Amino acid sequence: MTGTYSQSLVVFSLLVAILASYTALDMAGRLASTEGRVARWWLAGGAAAMGLGIWSMHFVGMLAFHLPIPVGYDLAITLYSLAASVGASAYALWLVSHAALPWPRLIAGAVLMGLGIACMHYLGMAAMRMEPGIEYDPWWFAASLLIAIVAAGAALWIAFRLRTETRRPMLLRGLASLVMGLAIVGMHYTGMAAAHFPEGSICGAVYADGLDTKWLAVLVIVTTLGTLGIALIASLFDRQMRTRTGMLAESLAQANEKLMQAALHDPLTQLPNRMLLQDRIEQTIEKAKRRNFSFAVMFCDLDGFKAVNDAYGHQTGDKLLIQVSERVKGLLRGHDTFARLGGDEFVIVIQLDVPEDAAEIAERIIATVGEPFEIDGVELQVTASLGIAMYPTDATTERELMAHADAAMYHTKDSGRNGHTFFTEAMHVSANRQLKLLQELRRAMQRDEMVLHYQPKFRADGGGVIGAEALVRWQHPGLGLLGPDTFIPIAERSGLILQLGDWVLDQACAQLRQWHDAGHPDWSMAVNLSPLQFASTNLLETVKTTLEKHALAPHFLTLEVTETTAMQDVEASLQILHGLTEMGVKISIDDFGTGYSSLLYLKRMPATELKIDRAFVRELEENAEDAAIVSSIVALGRSLQLQIVAEGVETAGQRAYLNELGCDLLQGYHLGKPVDAEEFLRNAA
Repeated sequence: MTGTYSQSLVVFSLLVAILASYTALDMAGRLASTEGRVARWWLAGGAAAMGLGIWSMHFVGMLAFHLPIPVGYDLAITLYSLAASVGASAYALWLVSHAALPWPRLIAGAVLMGLGIACMHYLGMAAMRMEPGIEYDPWWFAASLLIAIVAAGAALWIAFRLRTETRRPMLLRGLASLVMGLAIVGMHYTGMAAAHFPEGSICGAVYADGLDTKWLAVLVIVTTLGTLGIALIASLFDRQMRTRTGMLAESLAQANEKLMQAALHDPLTQLPNRMLLQDRIEQTIEKAKRRNFSFAVMFCDLDGFKAVNDAYGHQTGDKLLIQVSERVKGLLRGHDTFARLGGDEFVIVIQLDVPEDAAEIAERIIATVGEPFEIDGVELQVTASLGIAMYPTDATTERELMAHADAAMYHTKDSGRNGHTFFTEAMHVSANRQLKLLQELRRAMQRDEMVLHYQPKFRADGGGVIGAEALVRWQHPGLGLLGPDTFIPIAERSGLILQLGDWVLDQACAQLRQWHDAGHPDWSMAVNLSPLQFASTNLLETVKTTLEKHALAPHFLTLEVTETTAMQDVEASLQILHGLTEMGVKISIDDFGTGYSSLLYLKRMPATELKIDRAFVRELEENAEDAAIVSSIVALGRSLQLQIVAEGVETAGQRAYLNELGCDLLQGYHLGKPVDAEEFLRNAA
């Protein structure tokens, strides 16, 4: 008995096979890029979609085959064939989800999957329950099994190769689906060619209330289109979600990169900051140990930068720093490190062929920095002071290299600036002394080793004491009484100056309270503010709290701010000074005449006093220029209705001269040296 085929359904069966193959490849890709519970859901969904697709293709092919007798299908056996198809598909997807697919596993998988597909096909044929049974040609039967195994092997290999394909994935998947679809269809129709239906055969499923071909067609079409459609929609939705997730991940990566850039680079010059510099030096040390080479750490500080900042403002200073960094960067190689620590301090890390190259590079940097800069139409000039420490001759750790280069740079500063100095052991002793002093200074704050001395302030016209200036001293247990020049710079560099400044303010106010209670209610107290104190956000609250603590009227306290500190950030300074004067505290501009004040800004500052620096008082009687400067400052102060205080008065002649010029208050060793509180009170009495 011979059957015929409907050409349209044959083509439709091919399309179903191709669609099922595409779905399978897409599911394999999803499965390879997921893990855990999500991966198990994709495996289950992929196996169902792929298995139903292959099974549907088989029964579409069976619907395309027409026998001259009524045909039906046993429901149970039909479902068994579906289970075989889904099981083979699940195994295939599980196999290609592994990280590797060696040839032995591929061959074993191809055999098992091929036999599973063949099992599905021949169970589907058995569902017809033909009587007598279907006869199979052994050669065509063997050929169908071979095609099933080869097709399964090709499908597994293609699915494994394409699962993570990112270049033209839809095109490649489409071509692979065509190949796989043709292989699946080829296996089906080879198996059909092997089948022989004897004359007079009847379909037992028709008489056993099996599935009619019409209902089978509906079932096949609905399950095929529904399952594959849902699978493809889910895949499409997943792809969109992955695309959005990828875009979000890319945005987060970019944001993270920007955060890392901000965390590791100076915001003004975009050079590496202290954190990144430390890491670079440590990496270079490790590399130098392995490859046995030397390198130099150069500490660079700009000479004259502070004057530029004071005279032209921070914006001009920032532009100057940017141009300096660009110039120096142009001298260095790509693998050298050029970092900014802050302010006008830079560090260069340079790998050297021979140690002598460090001096040549340093000279080139000094020459380049020393050339004039033109900023906003103004020609500016600074110089560079460099300190050089060599690895491994001078130090073998990042901390020691930085400390030694810093010590060498300060030696350059002390030797006249605008040059370079190599680190020596003598500097090491000095650096160690500074480090030891810092450690001892921290302990001194805890052990009450700091003391205050008070220098009296007098009326220039010969009147008595009107108050005092509080001056901090360190009663060192081994070195004796140390003046501020010994430890204040260390305190400022370490940040201890904030704690020390608060202590000085509190002790000075406490002492003034005692003097008021002892019968001197008109005395006032002057306290110096460091630049860090003046810039502190807690300054106003600290002053207010301290005055309340000691029950002092604010006008008895005078805070001295150096001219340079006040002019560093004029607008911010004005805001702080106004806050203090509104509180009632008096303001004295200290060291007046040594900075770069703008008279316009000075007019706006709510100061009470101008304090003439001792440098102009020292040669007042012999130097006409100094006398002219003091006279001008007095005239300026009078026009601004400020009191004029002169410090450094050491002779009777200076005292008389300053009184004649019009100064209001005087300080100096001729009038009274700084002494402790008890002696101050005895002398004043």
